[in-house]
Amino acid sequence: QMADPFLYDTGERSQYGCLGHEVEIEHIKAYVCRPSFFTDKAVIVIHDIFGWLFPDIRYIVDLIAGHGYITICPDFFKGTDPWKTTDHWADFADWMKDHDPMKVDKEAAVVLKYLKEQCGAKKIGIVGFSWGGMAVHHLMLKNPQLTAGVSLYGRIIRDSEERYNLLNPTFFIFGEKDHTISYDQINLLEEKLKQYCKVAYKIKVYPGQVHGFAQLKPEDMKPDDKPYIEEARKDMIDWIKMFI
Repeated sequence: QMADPFLYDTGERSQYGCLGHEVEIEHIKAYVCRPSFFTDKAVIVIHDIFGWLFPDIRYIVDLIAGHGYITICPDFFKGTDPWKTTDHWADFADWMKDHDPMKVDKEAAVVLKYLKEQCGAKKIGIVGFSWGGMAVHHLMLKNPQLTAGVSLYGRIIRDSEERYNLLNPTFFIFGEKDHTISYDQINLLEEKLKQYCKVAYKIKVYPGQVHGFAQLKPEDMKPDDKPYIEEARKDMIDWIKMFI
């Protein structure tokens, strides 16, 4: 029996009444929330393994939209099943083979086109959580149309030195108590970025926080964690605002 790598319990969640609406773009469904005024700034949110319907991720979309961005969370799993809390961790590696966070380019291109042509977006940022954090790291190396990125606790894949040559400013957020990402990995990331990265980047580790900490809704936060969760979210928004 593998230990559950996500220490936050996805079962005990309060319901969430979304502020946005669902759209269909080519072969992809997406959840969109817009601010009440016109803006040409947008943010793509990439969900974690629990998918685009998960209440926590919709809360994040609404939160970012509240700061004045057209915010969209596409279904990067393209209608296939997300990971479920009832699934067995022994099957996780197989599930990941069919849900590769490095194979998101096509979907990202479809969503970028939609934001530019249908929504009038001129500057587009991206944030992603866990699985989505890995996808953001990948896209910030591949897609120059993304003006800035925030990767939240995405496992760091070390396949080549090219992994550190980011195209645009990227902020990496980690939890100190995340047992899926070691300090050694974070230190190596920092070392390599110093060596290869030619754009602005930032790495920050939040004390006492486990994997998945930054996407909790207020009523699901523990009082001790709340200040760090709020700080991480403010840091995420501030990074986006700096560049977009």
